[in-house]
Amino acid sequence: MGGKRRTAFVLSAVVCGMLGLAYASVPLYQLFCQVTGYGGTTQRAEQAPSTETASTRVIKVLFDANTAKDLPWDFKPEQRSVTVRVGEEALAFFSAHNADDVAVTGQATFNVTPAKAGLYFVKVACFCFDEQTLQPGQSVDMPVAFYVDPAIEEDPNLDEVSEITLSYTFFFHGREDELRISDASAARATAQQ
Repeated sequence: MGGKRRTAFVLSAVVCGMLGLAYASVPLYQLFCQVTGYGGTTQRAEQAPSTETASTRVIKVLFDANTAKDLPWDFKPEQRSVTVRVGEEALAFFSAHNADDVAVTGQATFNVTPAKAGLYFVKVACFCFDEQTLQPGQSVDMPVAFYVDPAIEEDPNLDEVSEITLSYTFFFHGREDELRISDASAARATAQQ
């Protein structure tokens, strides 16, 4: 009888462990991508290095903007590209316009190409860190502050990189009327308990 209990306990522990790993896999993968720059994932910093560390090497940063088909926004970069010195902070703007007649919430994902440059592309401030809600007909300018890490110069695999593309895709997260219905349903369910 003791052997069956031990086996049941071990199997239960394995199932719980697998569920825990499945739950944690997305945040762990995101952390892995942020640490390694895998898949063109950029880095984050509170501030750029001092301008004294800026290099003479220049990199042209191109901007790309896309929206998911179900998001009724017009989203585009305000400038097609900027040229920056490695280690120098730059600021770029994207604009978004909500063409719907209700408030719509979206959230942007991003990547950098070539992917191997993601480890050295550092964002200081970005609209992509939070959900964005635009009111009906509202237009906004959304800034992104960034720099290319001077450590790129020490990586021989990136010697030939002279252009980096920062690409955003905005995804639909919800409409005001849908969110109100969802909130009301949740409130009713809570009240019934």
